[in-house]
Amino acid sequence: MYPNHQPPAGNMNRNLQMHGHGSAPPAVGADGSKYYNNLSGPPTGMSNSLNNNNGPSSNATGDYPGMYPPTSNTQNPGRLDWPGSNAPQPYQTLPTNAGPHPPGQPYHPPKLNAGPPPLPGHSFQPPQTNAGPPPLPGQQYQPPRSNAGPPMRGQSFQPPQTNAGPPPLPGQQYQPPQKNAGPPPLPGQQYQPPKSSAGPPLPGQSFQPPQTNAGPPPLPGQQYQPPKSNAGPPMPGQSFQPPQTNAGPPPLPGQQYQPPQKNTGPPPLPGQQYQPPKSNTGPPFPGQPYQPPQTNAGPPQPGNQPGYPGQAPNNNMNYPAGPGQMGGMNRSFGNMNMRDRSEVPINLLQGGRILPKEKEFEQATSYETVGAQGRLIPPNRKNCNPSVMRCTLKSIPNTQNLLSKVKLPFGLIIHPFKDLSSLPVITAGVEKEGSIVRCRRCRTYINPFVNFLEERRWRCNMCYSVNDTPEEFLHHPVSKTYGEPHTRPECTNSTIEFIAPQEYMLRPPQPAVYLILLDVSHSAVETGYLQVVCDALLENLSQLPGDKRTLVGFLSYNRTIHFYRLLEGSSQPQMIVVSDVDDVFIPTCENLLMNLHDKKEGLMELLRQLPNIHSSSSNFTEEDTYSALGAALEVASKLMAPYGGRVSVFQQSIPCIGPGKLASREDPNSRASSKVPTAMLNPATDYYKKMALDCSANQVAIDFFFLNSQYVDIATLSCASRFSAGDVHHYPGLHHKHNPMQVERFARDLDRYFSRKIGFESVMRIRCTKGLSFHSFHGNFFVRSTDLLSLANINPDSGFAVNINIDDSLTDISSVCFQAALLYTSSKGERRIRIHTLCFPIVKTAKEVLENVDCVASVCLLSKMAVDRAVTSSLTDSRDAIMNALVDLLKVYKECTREAGMPVASNGVYVPACLKLFPLYIHSLLKHPSIRTGLSTRLDDRVFAMIDLKIQPATFLMQSIHPDLYRVDDMEKLENEQSEKVTVPELLPLSAEYVSSSGCYLLDCGWAMYLLIGRNSSHEWIRDVLDCEQFSNIQEPMYTLPDMDNVRSKILTSLIEHFNDNRPHHAPLRVIRDDVRERSLFMSRLHQDRTESTTSLQEFLMHVAQKISG
Repeated sequence: MYPNHQPPAGNMNRNLQMHGHGSAPPAVGADGSKYYNNLSGPPTGMSNSLNNNNGPSSNATGDYPGMYPPTSNTQNPGRLDWPGSNAPQPYQTLPTNAGPHPPGQPYHPPKLNAGPPPLPGHSFQPPQTNAGPPPLPGQQYQPPRSNAGPPMRGQSFQPPQTNAGPPPLPGQQYQPPQKNAGPPPLPGQQYQPPKSSAGPPLPGQSFQPPQTNAGPPPLPGQQYQPPKSNAGPPMPGQSFQPPQTNAGPPPLPGQQYQPPQKNTGPPPLPGQQYQPPKSNTGPPFPGQPYQPPQTNAGPPQPGNQPGYPGQAPNNNMNYPAGPGQMGGMNRSFGNMNMRDRSEVPINLLQGGRILPKEKEFEQATSYETVGAQGRLIPPNRKNCNPSVMRCTLKSIPNTQNLLSKVKLPFGLIIHPFKDLSSLPVITAGVEKEGSIVRCRRCRTYINPFVNFLEERRWRCNMCYSVNDTPEEFLHHPVSKTYGEPHTRPECTNSTIEFIAPQEYMLRPPQPAVYLILLDVSHSAVETGYLQVVCDALLENLSQLPGDKRTLVGFLSYNRTIHFYRLLEGSSQPQMIVVSDVDDVFIPTCENLLMNLHDKKEGLMELLRQLPNIHSSSSNFTEEDTYSALGAALEVASKLMAPYGGRVSVFQQSIPCIGPGKLASREDPNSRASSKVPTAMLNPATDYYKKMALDCSANQVAIDFFFLNSQYVDIATLSCASRFSAGDVHHYPGLHHKHNPMQVERFARDLDRYFSRKIGFESVMRIRCTKGLSFHSFHGNFFVRSTDLLSLANINPDSGFAVNINIDDSLTDISSVCFQAALLYTSSKGERRIRIHTLCFPIVKTAKEVLENVDCVASVCLLSKMAVDRAVTSSLTDSRDAIMNALVDLLKVYKECTREAGMPVASNGVYVPACLKLFPLYIHSLLKHPSIRTGLSTRLDDRVFAMIDLKIQPATFLMQSIHPDLYRVDDMEKLENEQSEKVTVPELLPLSAEYVSSSGCYLLDCGWAMYLLIGRNSSHEWIRDVLDCEQFSNIQEPMYTLPDMDNVRSKILTSLIEHFNDNRPHHAPLRVIRDDVRERSLFMSRLHQDRTESTTSLQEFLMHVAQKISG
């Protein structure tokens, strides 16, 4: 039950919102009445839009709507509410068990369950409850059947109702009745109310049958409380409702009502026989027809469930089919691993640590199919791995108005090409394995959540159209059985890959082509990066993905463009120089792209000579200080156009000559300001965007490696990667002498970059259930249509995200599904399709939505939306939008908690268990380099941090938002010698309160790791791990751990290697003493502590509490 709400005046320009949503039509209840989210009356709301450009053809925005709850004070008929949530109706107390009126005696009005008047010679005794009258003269005493006495004068006799025992005869001791009737209290005992207290009707009233488990009428002076489990007589004007089983009695006077326990099943539907409730069976979702219990329970009778809209139910089926049921999906939702709806809210201001002691990882949602024996339901209905694709909401609102009310972003976080240890692969077009089965209407690939009507027909879970099952699909490729299509790998795996046939190719598979562009300007050569790149290529040249057709080429540039080729029969490379960068051209078409298999020795010789050709000891002139990047990209695009492939650009200085030249725009005095001009965060020219679009059309992607120590305008240059689906890397201040930490990271990243798998000529289409739509995409891509992304290259480290709208009401279906299909050409020339599928239930209350949220996915999507707001508006608006999103969410949850009857303090910060870390992550996000203020941040560093938020997969993105802190000097106590698994120590909050001067702590920041050595640390640990006798002997700086043969050293080394093995980029280590200035690198990342420009976590929560109360 919702209290009255009045929408405030004015626009809601506070939230990260989406435009393009309309008012959802009202849902229709079972009785034909219209209702709006359990409120009578249409909802009202306001929204505001946020512009976002994610591609040349993308006109959508990147926000989500926010609406105020509607105003209503009318009860929803048939709803079971907590005590006190609605006003009771008048109730008449029925006098019962009143005896006859003997002549000559004063008349006493009948009382509640009163007995006969006193016998002659006896003093009057107050009547006992549940006591019947004595026998009339000449009759033998008959014990009454119920708590009803003889009829009053002028009334016809009504037979007694239930099991009430007689009073004791003279000289006998009272014997209580045996079943369901409470005896009167003995002297000195307290009255216990009977279980069923129905008396005869009063004059002029019709008889009302007693209710099962219905409580007694209210005592004089008390207000009637209706029974809690649909029990009790109907109110005036209402039809009789059958009582519910297992409902307890009402509370005694002065006690609080306790709801009935679990395992209380609903009553049978009309025409069905009552089945006792089984274990683990929940009620149907709101707005859905009742489903019988799951465990060992038979299917509902045909005709009792609604079928597909506009169609009659299929009486030949042994289970329902249609959008509302989806082949048993509705039944399985009762057993999915959703959170308990009655969970107690958590007040974050009550003290104690918020961060758990172990890192928690989201698990894939599975749906039980224990009641599916004999039915064509896939035996393993389980969502794909959350690290591959996850949704911000695990319970989907049934209307856009409800989504607007909960103030949560609704979208998907996708990591489509992630390295997987186990991936089923099916070769399509082969007789034994069959063809690729898709919906003929919406082209959805068959998946575990489709509904098989029979062996040869299945219903799509996206558009609900019925499709024919191909004959070859009836053959199982593994078990070699026939007639069980629901057991094939396509229907039992939510992530699967096909080797596609010829019809999925636009042209024959092209060879893998790699072109390396090297900045050889004077400042670039001095950093020493060229030697690192050539060494990495020499080591990984044979590891480049491809086959015998693989082609490799090299270009270098400063004031001129340098081409390299290998002539036939010669092992010595030849360099061709083009000096006209304003009108650049390709000097020759032969041997600029060299076959890796045939000319491997010549390529290796070229890599050995390149650092010497462009060495810092050479005689540099003024022309060597220039960088003609634009001209180099232009000629690279022409060179790669016939094949497609990947261009890797290593840039150290700002382009200052030729097409696409740039000038410095950074103001060093405004690095810490909150008023960074929006123009500085956007490209200065569209030259690189146009270049990227041309490359994307030719299936060429551009990857950038920025190695700058000065401003190079990453905001402009990164457009070449953004719109060609390329990758961006940043190594600020890289120098082989002055910054070996960045050199190590650069070298390790190149090892992975040159050897990781790659997909060419790829596209990704995302599909969703009818009624939903996509409106904003995040990542590096080119948008071809509303649901199709063009990806010239795809790599295992690329992440994407998309915002979702609810266009139509979802009240007539029970679940929604999402499917991402990635079509790509492997480096071996195979055309492949990788498919990921998700399915989630639909709910109709805000509390159910808020208690089933993916916290990590929500923070990731919110951070991407915040970047869009910063680029289109300002940093201040972006920070305010993040803060308002948190405040509005907590305010809605607090309101829902109060409506549920749970006590909440006015100044508390209440969250459900699934959102316990949400305020903590938002507090850390506000300190992220992308949107932080008050701390000096170089413009290029800020822009790259924004790009990082946009393109990183969720798992790695959270590492940079909220680092992990561990104490590592006592890990030998946790080591398990019998297990090969790496022991991870306890996770510590990011606060100096948990950092002791006698300990050693490892801080994992995603891009780097810091090992802080306390000044009072154990000398034995320092000697065993750092090979130093004492704290003062530790070298500064120190970037590597010595190779020591002892337990402590091996444990720490294994832990660091374990962290680096599970991420796309290497995180180098730096050892920091507790008494040096560089200690600030460690302490500044303890986000829960207060700094000169930021608040502590406790201060932040108190500020949030004030905003919620205000």
